[in-house]
Amino acid sequence: MALTVVKTSALSGNINLTSQVTGTLPVANGGTALTSGFVNGSGLSSAQTFRLTTSFTGEATYITSNWEEVDSDGYGQLGSNVSQSSGEFSFSATGIYWIIYNHVAMLNGDDRQVYSAIYTTTDNSSYNLAAESREFIQQTSSASAMCTGSSFHQFDVTSTTNCKAKFQVGVLNTSTSTKGDTGYTRTGVQFIRLGDT
Repeated sequence: MALTVVKTSALSGNINLTSQVTGTLPVANGGTALTSGFVNGSGLSSAQTFRLTTSFTGEATYITSNWEEVDSDGYGQLGSNVSQSSGEFSFSATGIYWIIYNHVAMLNGDDRQVYSAIYTTTDNSSYNLAAESREFIQQTSSASAMCTGSSFHQFDVTSTTNCKAKFQVGVLNTSTSTKGDTGYTRTGVQFIRLGDT
């Protein structure tokens, strides 16, 4: 880059960039000729939250049904890069995504291990464990007790065909239920696109 020079006559008052500055000026946010890794405009381009609409009992190798994108309480969708079919979440744009999975469980009793996990594939076939959370429920009175677990994964979506995500629940006590609701988010997942791959 050429040296930028500001004429001494411009050191007081307003600077006229067209007549009083010579050389190449660095391009700031909102300009053109951006270099790799330079964030322009508002930054994040996609953020979506999905939730489980109904509760279920026991474990699920993958949660395959009753997902919806949040649609209440002033929900603000940013972009529409993520969609799901039968619990398989797909991406319509490549990039680095931060995936956050929050799981809520309830039991009238004890369960020494409640398991929730994020699984991802990069070949549209083999799903691998990407992140997990393990909690327990211990009943402290005669009523039901609850626990919440969260896991997260930074996923490099290099292919909109091959890169996908699924979500799992495991329990030791088969009476443990995973909580969902269509009116507000209990068990849910969030996808935030951080930037380009």
